[in-house]
Amino acid sequence: MKLFVENEGRWPQMTLPLIDFISSCAFPFAVSISLFLCGLYIVHIIAISYAKYRLHRPITTRSDTAGVSIIKPLVGTDENLFFNLESFFKLKYHCYELLFCLHDASDPSQKVVEALMMKYPYIDARLFCVKFILLFLEVSTVRYTFHEHLPQEILLLLCGGNIGLNPKIDNMIPAYRASKYPLILVSDSGIYMREDALMDMVNAMTSDVALVTQMPFCADRPGFGANLEQVYFGTEHARIYLAGNCLRFICSTGMSSLMRKCALEDAGGMENFGDYLAEDYFFGVAFAKRGWKIAISGLPAMQNTARPDPNTFHERICRWIKLRIAMLPHTIILEPLQDCFLSGILGCCAILILLPSSPIYIFYYFIFHLIYWISCDYTLIHLVQNGPLPFSFAQFLFVWLYREALSFPIWCQALFNPNIKWRKGNFRLRWGGRIAQPVRSPKKLNSC
Repeated sequence: MKLFVENEGRWPQMTLPLIDFISSCAFPFAVSISLFLCGLYIVHIIAISYAKYRLHRPITTRSDTAGVSIIKPLVGTDENLFFNLESFFKLKYHCYELLFCLHDASDPSQKVVEALMMKYPYIDARLFCVKFILLFLEVSTVRYTFHEHLPQEILLLLCGGNIGLNPKIDNMIPAYRASKYPLILVSDSGIYMREDALMDMVNAMTSDVALVTQMPFCADRPGFGANLEQVYFGTEHARIYLAGNCLRFICSTGMSSLMRKCALEDAGGMENFGDYLAEDYFFGVAFAKRGWKIAISGLPAMQNTARPDPNTFHERICRWIKLRIAMLPHTIILEPLQDCFLSGILGCCAILILLPSSPIYIFYYFIFHLIYWISCDYTLIHLVQNGPLPFSFAQFLFVWLYREALSFPIWCQALFNPNIKWRKGNFRLRWGGRIAQPVRSPKKLNSC
């Protein structure tokens, strides 16, 4: 109080250097934000251009390509599982095998796979159970071989023990070790595959490429949750995925990934990635370190799970943000800044600093920012869809606004809770992308 009186009501002398420092940083801050926003606008153009160039191109059918071992890890079932898995029995490809993986024999997806194996006896298909049994298809019957009756060497081949904390890797190891073709396709259970999609992926596997992924998208399904997923994967996710692949960044996802088995073996085999929850990303990192390239195919991966709902979607996005923060810590800052609303607010601050005498330009800029972002996203989702959308523009706009409004709260939730609940397991992330069992508080003992 005395300091204020001595300075006749002005700011204390100690605050003047701070004010001068902030004033001196304002202009560089505004310029930096302007350059960052220009970069975001350019990313939109790159994604749209690359989508036109790369997606939905004519597919050339060839018979001189290598065989493919398709590994399908399964956990649980839903109404669309039969339809999704059946699409893999109908692939138009000259040489492939289907390797279905279960964690235990009580999984309800086992009956779905058995029914399909009986329906398509001419397809080379096998069902592996990590805990109890290995199922083979012989003509039109299914033979059960119990692990306890097998020699120890075969047990190690089929089961391999606990490879790591990633349950998906543990689930796939028996099928991976029994695979017989030089190309490995890891495909999630909820993916629907077009008949020519495998041919499209193999065509993208040129001599210098070790990993081909399908860009995640969604099949047309009714309901708000389905529209929410389709808008997200057709706009924000597609923008980063397409622009990143165009600029040769590693942004691989494991929903549908085709790999060279020799390249994976050179990286230590699938078991070498058992301590990473985002094993798909680290596949790409390992291949890139060894000089291989990563490519995307022309057809997106069509997610087709039954009854998608917003809560499940939010949990999924939150889990992915946690993974990205653990793998790439700089995304703690970049992750929220690439969203439309927050980047637009930063742009308004930059306009206010650069043009303080014309505050009306803030309003003009924000309107331009929204129109540009929405127009680019709507153009991009049409390119990814390659046909009419299952919702009107008004419905798209409502879902788009809903998703953008919740992006920052979901990021905050992910930032302050590093624990991940995935499938039937709980995990805690470490820096670098490794996982560990979550720390649990000790149980209180009852006093005697």
